Amino acid sequence: MNAALGSAAVMLGLVSCIAGVVTVSVGLRRSRPALVRTGKTYAFLALAGAILATAAMQRALITRDFSVQFVADNGSSRTPALFNVATMWSALEGSILLWALVLAGYTALIAHRFRHRLDDKLAGWALLTMLAVGVFFFALLVGPADPFQSINVPAGFDGPGPNPLLQNHPLVAFHPPMLYLGYVGFTVPFAFAIGALVTGRVGEGWLLVTRRWTLFAWGFLTAGIILGAWWSYEVLGWGGYWAWDPVENASLLPWLTGTAYIHSVMVQERRGMLRVWNLSLLCATFALTILGTFLTRSGVLDSVHAFSESSIGVWLLSFFALIVVVTVGLIGWRGDRLHSPGRIDSPISREGAFLANNVLFAAFALIVLLGTVFPLIVEAINDDRLSVGAPYFDRMTMPIGLALLSLMAIAPVLPWRKASSELLRVRLFWPTVAATAAVTGSVLFGNRGFAPVLAFGLGAFAGAAALRQIILATRRLGWRGFVGRTNGGMIVHLGVVVLAVAFAASQSYAAETELRLTEGTTATVGSHTLTYEGIEESEDPEKSTIAALVRVDGGTVYRPAINRFRFGNQAIGTPSVKTSLVEDVYLTLLEAPEQPEDPVVIRVVLQPMVTWLWIGGVLMAIGTTLSAFPGRRRQPTQPTSEPVGRDDATATSAIPADVGLR
Repeated sequence: MNAALGSAAVMLGLVSCIAGVVTVSVGLRRSRPALVRTGKTYAFLALAGAILATAAMQRALITRDFSVQFVADNGSSRTPALFNVATMWSALEGSILLWALVLAGYTALIAHRFRHRLDDKLAGWALLTMLAVGVFFFALLVGPADPFQSINVPAGFDGPGPNPLLQNHPLVAFHPPMLYLGYVGFTVPFAFAIGALVTGRVGEGWLLVTRRWTLFAWGFLTAGIILGAWWSYEVLGWGGYWAWDPVENASLLPWLTGTAYIHSVMVQERRGMLRVWNLSLLCATFALTILGTFLTRSGVLDSVHAFSESSIGVWLLSFFALIVVVTVGLIGWRGDRLHSPGRIDSPISREGAFLANNVLFAAFALIVLLGTVFPLIVEAINDDRLSVGAPYFDRMTMPIGLALLSLMAIAPVLPWRKASSELLRVRLFWPTVAATAAVTGSVLFGNRGFAPVLAFGLGAFAGAAALRQIILATRRLGWRGFVGRTNGGMIVHLGVVVLAVAFAASQSYAAETELRLTEGTTATVGSHTLTYEGIEESEDPEKSTIAALVRVDGGTVYRPAINRFRFGNQAIGTPSVKTSLVEDVYLTLLEAPEQPEDPVVIRVVLQPMVTWLWIGGVLMAIGTTLSAFPGRRRQPTQPTSEPVGRDDATATSAIPADVGLR
């Protein structure tokens, strides 16, 4: 029953998207608004299909319906309830189903939000684009990624359950959905960008319509990346949270281009500049989400995050190529309308700083893309397996990261058009004092190393500049000084600064050692004492656990463990961490004793300031939310000397700036 219901629901989603594409296309081509408005109905039907398919899959997992092959391959009666729900996105076919569900949800939201304006061709083309993307993902579910294939299993059959690493921490239930909300969320501004290019209405109207959608997509993606780093830190046992894993890089790439777009779009809104650049960034961001999906789901990578080899890779790569060809072709076709009416009057201006910021983000993304994809290209051509490791990424990206911290301080204090030296002296005085104090204090406290000390100084520089902006805004506006794009953005900047400083400290000053301890013995690592107090064993339906009892600093007992899962007898380590605002004590059990009198082997990693990574992520989430809501209202500044043609005027007037955003 579950397989039949799920297959029917997926087919409903596919047929609805195809019918929506055909109907909206005919309506747009023949200028029949009634047909375009019918697209809303098809969007809701596609969402209904996605919801029913998801419900069927969850029911199959909960009831352990092993007649569904996906459940037989990935489910188990021994899997705890939370991880049983998360099993859906812990394997290939279920993850595509989650993608289709999120995409259908966004499409239905757009159809509902613009339900009274679908006769506007810009909104109509945006809806058409989202339905077309829906056709692709529902087609995957019908074809190579069918999650509802039926099989016959013998009586008493029990599946293996999800990958043990994916049932070892509750974050697996939240990290992937958050990433998908970010990945798929970029479909909305991409769809409006396609609509703007097709209709020729490439002014600033479509940017205003999609501003909040872009912010929330970026915010979800940011939260997903932070949660992924936290999961890695809590689960994998190597003591770190970011290893430049190719699949980690796959999520970072659209984040980098999306961040660049969020900054540069302000220049276009204010001065009418960077039109080609913004369209290119936005289309690249969406294309990179598809490339990231290819990397994680095609089996081309060996990674703890990647799924096994499948036939879906060629589909995703073809779709990626189609997106690139179509967007490049449309931008080239509309090249005559994309000329910017304004120009940068001085490099020492806000638009000049934003342009420099964009160049750095683009360079950062290019470095990460080359390091991630180059080994795959070499393997495809020569069948040689290469590995590009952390040294390449650290060496190549560190200067860019430091330069971006500098620009984070300078750009917000710069005025538009041109800045005087006197203005810069006044606005950068306290940030400079803070930077000098941070560097001096860091050296006095014994911190060494040019790069981390410089990062601390630049972090203080950027943080003080953001605080200055927030303080001035709250003096003028009270609590509303925290709300709005500018001031919410400053809180995001504070989060980035906190995260960057914590990253520099934890990467530069971590200390690692291995201890061989017998019961009752004490060892000293750094300023911490560790006492081994014996072994604790436990049995669960899905695994057996052996944990070392380690008392840290005479206080709480921590339990680094090795879990041995029933299926395949796989042994998975679970670290235990003493967390503080200053330093984490990270314990991993490497070798358990065979006899009580035998020693244990424990890896100890001292990681300074790791907790501040998660605090920085929370600040970024808060700032993103505040940025999405209007602050003090003011009249927008129109670009000077811009020839406003009929299409641009229509783009601004037909869909007001706040339509669909409140």
